Amino acid sequence: MASVFQSGKFWRAQVRRRGYPSLSATFDTKREALQWAAQVEARLETQTPAQVYKKVEVRELTLKAAFERYTREILPSKAPRTSRREHSLIQWWSRSLWQAVPLPNLDGPQVAQAIRAMEKENRSANTIRLMLAVLSHLYTIARKEWGYVDLINPVELVRKPRLPEGRDRRFVGNEEERLLEACARKNPELADLVIVALETAMRQGEVFTLTWDRISFTDHTIKLPPELTKTRKGRTVPLSERAEDALKRQRARHNGHGNRVWSYATQDGVRASFFKAVKVAGLEDFHFHDLRHEATSRFFERGLNAAVVQGITGHKTAQMLARYTHLSGKSLVEAVRGADPAIGVSTTPKPSPSPSGVQIQRFCTRCGAALAPDHRFCGGCGKPVSGQRV
Repeated sequence: MASVFQSGKFWRAQVRRRGYPSLSATFDTKREALQWAAQVEARLETQTPAQVYKKVEVRELTLKAAFERYTREILPSKAPRTSRREHSLIQWWSRSLWQAVPLPNLDGPQVAQAIRAMEKENRSANTIRLMLAVLSHLYTIARKEWGYVDLINPVELVRKPRLPEGRDRRFVGNEEERLLEACARKNPELADLVIVALETAMRQGEVFTLTWDRISFTDHTIKLPPELTKTRKGRTVPLSERAEDALKRQRARHNGHGNRVWSYATQDGVRASFFKAVKVAGLEDFHFHDLRHEATSRFFERGLNAAVVQGITGHKTAQMLARYTHLSGKSLVEAVRGADPAIGVSTTPKPSPSPSGVQIQRFCTRCGAALAPDHRFCGGCGKPVSGQRV
């Protein structure tokens, strides 16, 4: 039943129905109050008490309180690294000007204002997009799992900052030799760790947590289980001869020291040692992640196709892969002029001479691609050559 009464200069409307929460609102005129009451009574005819209680409940759920529930219920199920990153993003929202805004009241203009506040703090476009992503996911969880189905996601109403071009930092001149020399002087183990990263395109965390039971020198591969990858998808990484040599040196160096490959206690220790080596080598603006960028670009320069490279590197999408790939100008010229930029010879597979002098062309038994002489990996499927046909 609806009732409308005057309260001072304003008019207050109240709707009561058995089993439903009491609903009320204040208006400037009696006409507005009557219209609201009629609309509410009409909606109650089509809604259950539980649905109405949810709507009342969400009006009192502030952004900070919602993120506190999200932290308790959602973050524990995420990978440790993702959980830590999201927790830091959530802290910003929970301390922001919008922490006390109820979820239904947070709108596009307010989110746009938050973006401008982040930009004033000199946060990168990628960081801002991550902060918007966690806010958007909060609304998705609130609608799908908490029952607040009428919520409108304000992140969908704003323009997101545009990402800059992917970093194009690659080794120039003798920078690779200088870096490895500086690493070796500091700690030979660090030099071999860098070589493994450079040859496999594995992420820093994947390299650091490497264990001997995941390495097969027989198959020339590293098996990465889903729980240790950023994308939560396992993959097999092929080992080059150079990567294998580095790992074998490390095994001889630390034989009997447990299952872990590297002796560094923490990933921060690796990062700090690498930073010092970069400084000693005189490299400008070079990060550990640039090793992955360099390795990925080299895979393309060796003629591997995008699908194969994506399988090796574990990039989630081809678009993400493209952001980390920059072919050198020299490699592009040599590619169109028929030379392999990695080894400086013709990329056209040459038939191998048989003992009788007859030219024999080798083909991969997995994908059927022609094999170049003495190549240990197939350029078509990217896997080690375990079988061939002529």
